Amino acid sequence: MAHELLAAAQGIAPELVENRRTIHAHPELAYQEYRTAALVADHLRGLGLEVQTGIGGTGVVGLLRGSRPGRTVLLRADMDALPILETGERPYLSENQGVMHACGHDGHTAVLLGAARLLTERRNEIDGAVKFMFQPAEEGGAGALRMIEQGLLDSPKVVAAFALHVDPLHYAGEIGTRTGPTMAAADRFTIEVRGAGGHAARPHLAVDPVVVASQIVNALQTLVSREVDPAHPAVLTIGSFVAGAAFNVIPDIATLKGTVRAFAPEVRALLERRLGEVSAGVAAALRAEVHVDYEQLYPPLINHDSGVALVERVVTEVLGPEALVQRDLMMGAEDFSYLLQRVPGAMFYLGVRGRAWAEARPIHSALFDMDERALPVGAAVMAGTALRYLAGG
Repeated sequence: MAHELLAAAQGIAPELVENRRTIHAHPELAYQEYRTAALVADHLRGLGLEVQTGIGGTGVVGLLRGSRPGRTVLLRADMDALPILETGERPYLSENQGVMHACGHDGHTAVLLGAARLLTERRNEIDGAVKFMFQPAEEGGAGALRMIEQGLLDSPKVVAAFALHVDPLHYAGEIGTRTGPTMAAADRFTIEVRGAGGHAARPHLAVDPVVVASQIVNALQTLVSREVDPAHPAVLTIGSFVAGAAFNVIPDIATLKGTVRAFAPEVRALLERRLGEVSAGVAAALRAEVHVDYEQLYPPLINHDSGVALVERVVTEVLGPEALVQRDLMMGAEDFSYLLQRVPGAMFYLGVRGRAWAEARPIHSALFDMDERALPVGAAVMAGTALRYLAGG
């Protein structure tokens, strides 16, 4: 089965590349994935699958029922893009100015469509069912949670879930895996500092929120370095500092926005509490007022040992043991974590770096791209994972 599955995936590589490039050229932001969702639904209907649309906003679910009854496994892809201006001369460059598939979700969607075709052609080998999840709004919009809340894991009941994510640090043909905690929890915060504006030449008559906010930025950098146990990974980053509009005016308000990443629940709670206390203390000392809005977003992604073991077995069978690489702990976040809180499974990582590239092309940047020879590799491993799971592991 293994070698035949890889050959079949390579046989549909032109289709995978065409789908990926079509999606890449027409990127859509979170909960706006109308064109992409329509493309996905059309492909799934063309395979003869049961299709539901509009799940969690713009989500699409396809259901493949095997030839015999059994369990249901879910395979997932995400469809949304990022607000990044793409540059370069690729023939499939984004046609939506200022929006780009810079995180590889175009590849995820193309791979899962390929896996759906491979599995549909092997319906007679399937005991049970495969549910294909194409979700909106992974990039901060918690599209996976919305789909779960609208019945994604029911009718038929899903008992395991698997997903992949492109990995520009590893080469095409490699698959990265990691058991246990794999990606961090992600929170976001806004700190509004209120001072008293005035003339830039008379700062003593004002309360300068720019200076206060600057002091808060510096103070917050001590939370991870001096208050979090070094054995527990954590990150606190200020990503936005906005204040004023004129060179000679002290503004009334300065606004900071940022993110906190951690794995341990107690570290997450500590940073939320202390961020508010430190911000308020600095502001009070400098005669300003502060308002903190803190929102917990995605939980940490924790792979199940059984799910990783299954994926590693499939990779060894389909690609050979040399294709397996150990994935490092990552402070990025993923809303596939919501599924792994509810059912066992795993996320694995599809190497997409070209071997001839002098440097990796990182996600969430205008430089991102992928070696498209990775697409059939991903489709074969996804399909093989579903087949192996439904056959009893």
